[in-house]
Amino acid sequence: MMPWIQSGAAVIFTFGLVIFLHEFGHFILCRWFGVRVERFAFGFGPELLGFTKGETRYSICAFPLGGFVKPAGDNIEDCTGDPNEYFAKPWTQRLLIVAAGPSMNYVLAFVLFFLVVSFRGIPEPSKQAVIGDIAAGYPAEIAGLKVGDRVFKADGQNVASWVELSERIRRNPEKPLQLAFEREGLRMQATVVPRLDAATGHGLIGIRAKVEYQPAGLARAGREAAHQCWLWTAYTVKTLAEKIYKRERPDLAGPVGIVQMVHRAAHSDLEDFIFLIGLLSVAVGFFNILPVPLLDGGHAAMYVWEGLSRRKLTTQAMATVNSIGIVFLLSLLLFATYNDVTRIRAERRERRQRQEALQSAPATVAPAPVPGP
Repeated sequence: MMPWIQSGAAVIFTFGLVIFLHEFGHFILCRWFGVRVERFAFGFGPELLGFTKGETRYSICAFPLGGFVKPAGDNIEDCTGDPNEYFAKPWTQRLLIVAAGPSMNYVLAFVLFFLVVSFRGIPEPSKQAVIGDIAAGYPAEIAGLKVGDRVFKADGQNVASWVELSERIRRNPEKPLQLAFEREGLRMQATVVPRLDAATGHGLIGIRAKVEYQPAGLARAGREAAHQCWLWTAYTVKTLAEKIYKRERPDLAGPVGIVQMVHRAAHSDLEDFIFLIGLLSVAVGFFNILPVPLLDGGHAAMYVWEGLSRRKLTTQAMATVNSIGIVFLLSLLLFATYNDVTRIRAERRERRQRQEALQSAPATVAPAPVPGP
């Protein structure tokens, strides 16, 4: 399959699955509470295929990036008082209907995380001094180290574990450090100069330990899947709170950034692609929980206010809140897109600088065998 076709199919599948199941949650609860659904569509834009069953029109539309549900009477001004209309239902039922969308996103994320853990296992850092990943532009890459290299000496001293290797690197910021390592059966050596991390005062060369996967039974896979849902939600809350507290610009990813992430995952392992869909499903679910007008959380906040104040929502109030929501969401979209463009430009600039550094760096890897440990 051509790369651009694979990427396009991955984007359509990811957006379609995450958003469609979100809307499917709304649809199921509407039917459960007896709300008449006028239309349930997969995709947006002109209808390509469709059929009518009962009072609902089921459609497949031209742009397969999600879907939507159209309950009868979902606008207060259009509500005729028919008991099957959305706004004719009690606020508690409407609250559950809007909550069903984000809930389905978390259900999808749980299932995907469960599948990944069940088939791949639970990742744990290896105790061996084997390089599992190399950060672009850091001393390890510039020195010529590669993923899979097993380090057994640092400055002539034996290295028996990843902890020992890490300690040697951390203790030698901005000092040449000679590493002896094994690659594909050959013993080689390279000299790296750890970069000083201003925050900790430690040396860094941009490497991570090799990840090993431990088999997991169904019960453990379920616990790990639930933990991943909680972990990424808590991480998002913590990150946003820190940015707001420090008055820093949040690093939000918009449509361009998400498409870029899906493109990369589509050309990686299947497990990585599935895991990314789970992450995006958590992100969509969490984002819709926020009490922002036009989002599910915004609707939920209004329904809770209606229940506590015992005052019916009015057309004017809904129009005002929705107008605020439109302005906020459009501003957020523009801001996130600006972040995406800025990030892409920075990555391209960093890539050029890295290539220049690699071209100008001396050949520090010595292919000749070195004495064993």
